[in-house]
Amino acid sequence: MINWYGYIELIIQGAVVTIELTVMGSIIAVVMAFIAGLCRVSRYTALRILATAYIEFFRGTSIFVQLFWAYFVLPFVGIELTPLQAGVLALGLNVGAYGAEVVRGAVKAIGREQREACLALNLSRTQAMRHIILPQALPLMLPTFGNNAIELLKGTAVVSLISLSDLTFQAQVVRAQTGSTLIPFATILVLYFLMALAISYVMSWIERRMTRGLDGVRT
Repeated sequence: MINWYGYIELIIQGAVVTIELTVMGSIIAVVMAFIAGLCRVSRYTALRILATAYIEFFRGTSIFVQLFWAYFVLPFVGIELTPLQAGVLALGLNVGAYGAEVVRGAVKAIGREQREACLALNLSRTQAMRHIILPQALPLMLPTFGNNAIELLKGTAVVSLISLSDLTFQAQVVRAQTGSTLIPFATILVLYFLMALAISYVMSWIERRMTRGLDGVRT
């Protein structure tokens, strides 16, 4: 008879690694999304070119290839990363490229009259972006940011290819040791779903809070 308690512990350990990847990868993704997205609407041509190159490269190449480059190729130029660091970097940069277009689109969606009002108030571009444009653009970004975070969560499964003990890797270990496929993979299926549900709830809560704040300012 199979003792499932030990294998449940393996699955839980994998869930912790998956959560770490999702949280840290999301932080990098948000930072890169804002940097690249704001550079895309910059008046400086060099910044727009660099941001566009970053976005097109990471959207146009496979996350598998990016992960392998981070873990296996970077050491040849003196940059050695642990499997966790490589996974966080690859996932963060990849999802950040998609998020950058979300930032750019939300900023562009703010009406021209808002920008003209900033000029009338003699605000600099930085002041206008910080105090007027971004506070209105952020609620527009949040739903897609939530979808991107869920995509990043699902993308964490690729790190099993570099032997990082995430949920998928541990499920494969359990399957190999027990001969059962249904139980471990059904378990991680439920866990992935619950994590995605948690992300959706948190993003909805943040969106409601930010929208209420804006409504209060408008009234």
